[in-house]
Amino acid sequence: MAAIDLIVLGMLKKEPMGAYDIQKLVEYRNISKWVKISTPSIYKKAIQLEEKGFIKGSTVKEGKMPEKVIYSLTDAGEKEFERLMLEIASNPIHIFLDFNAVIVNLDSLPFESRKECVTDIEKNVIKLKAYLEENFHEKENNPNIPETGMAVLRQQLVLVEAIEKWIADLKNCFEID
Repeated sequence: MAAIDLIVLGMLKKEPMGAYDIQKLVEYRNISKWVKISTPSIYKKAIQLEEKGFIKGSTVKEGKMPEKVIYSLTDAGEKEFERLMLEIASNPIHIFLDFNAVIVNLDSLPFESRKECVTDIEKNVIKLKAYLEENFHEKENNPNIPETGMAVLRQQLVLVEAIEKWIADLKNCFEID
């Protein structure tokens, strides 16, 4: 998947690091909340990118710690990073929300089940919003957080607020209180 390639290459463009360090940054930056990326996919991706010549791994040993592979970008990786940036930025934007599979089928449910589904989605949106707000407030004055990371957090907050308004309309449409 091109998005995972771009995430890994982008992190390595900033500094060489191991797959574990990449995975920790993905967790810390909550990247998996906005790009489908899992821990195993990061390790697999590092191997694939190395096989393609986009990154180079060097085995290092620090003190009594076990050996680990530190990856760095190659010249081909620099070019691939830029190519992916331009390609993905120029692609049409798709917003996939898993719960839309439920929404398109709501009218096939009895009223009480329909209400339960919408209420569950609403609760999850509220939970997501609280999480994003907390995350934003924790990071907004931290000089170590890149402005691009904060931009994505702000984007997510705006989207979740729009989804909250949309749910209110949906509840009116289906006469759910």
